[in-house]
Amino acid sequence: MTAALSVKEAARCRLIAAKLRRSALEMVYRATSGHIGGSLSLCEILSVLYFHEMRIDPARSDWPDRDRFVLSKGHCTPALYSALAMRGYFPEEDLSQFRDIRYHMSGHAEMHHVKGVDMSTGSLGQGISAAVGMALAGKLDQKDYRVYAVLGDGELQEGQVWEAAMAAGNFRLDNLCAVIDNNNIQIDGTIEEIMSPYPIDRKFEDFGWNVLSCDGHNVEELAAAFEEAKCAAGKPTVIIARTIKGKGVSFMENDHNWHGNDPDTKQYLTAAAELDRATDAAQKEASLYD
Repeated sequence: MTAALSVKEAARCRLIAAKLRRSALEMVYRATSGHIGGSLSLCEILSVLYFHEMRIDPARSDWPDRDRFVLSKGHCTPALYSALAMRGYFPEEDLSQFRDIRYHMSGHAEMHHVKGVDMSTGSLGQGISAAVGMALAGKLDQKDYRVYAVLGDGELQEGQVWEAAMAAGNFRLDNLCAVIDNNNIQIDGTIEEIMSPYPIDRKFEDFGWNVLSCDGHNVEELAAAFEEAKCAAGKPTVIIARTIKGKGVSFMENDHNWHGNDPDTKQYLTAAAELDRATDAAQKEASLYD
């Protein structure tokens, strides 16, 4: 893969990812609920998509020619809502409304109440089907927008995912790029212990997809993969992004117990200190290029 990010852009994406993690932690702690582990594994992916890759305009969230994003693993909104707020779709102060019954920023992606969300998701397996529909509509309308979707690896246990994969390959949707957040853990344990979807790459290849893989916490590799996906004429692309569930918080990493738990005050303070140190380091790196 060729580089698609400058050194300055890469440093900025790393800083944004660090800030997304800190924001996601704050949201889940304040709400005393939320899906923290899978949100933390997602941050570099969202950083590169929203701040480098996608053609979007926060001032026109319904712009017909915008690129679309579907969070098929729709429970990981602490990361998505944080990215939307940082990108300017709504004030960051609104994140304090997360999972508060008085407001509309629910725990699963909500397109009717949260500006910038292109598809309401939550029932696993359905988001990728919606993304296939969006991509097919773009082809039929002769539009040049691209559609991006992020799936969890545990989500691949849903049969609807593979119906969508077959349809995307059949219709040669080269305007579709799916990302598998391959952190290898779901709510009750590793995906291999529960129901293994491996080998993921060969399954997608058999359905006619262009298959790429990368380190899902390496912003340069992610950007290069997104760039390479645009060159796959006549095929949808899937990027298998190797990630760590709970990334950035030592006691959460690779622990399925942090799929959907919220930290108590002591755990929050420990996690916040770790993420603050990571953010400070990323800020120092980014400042070298200001």
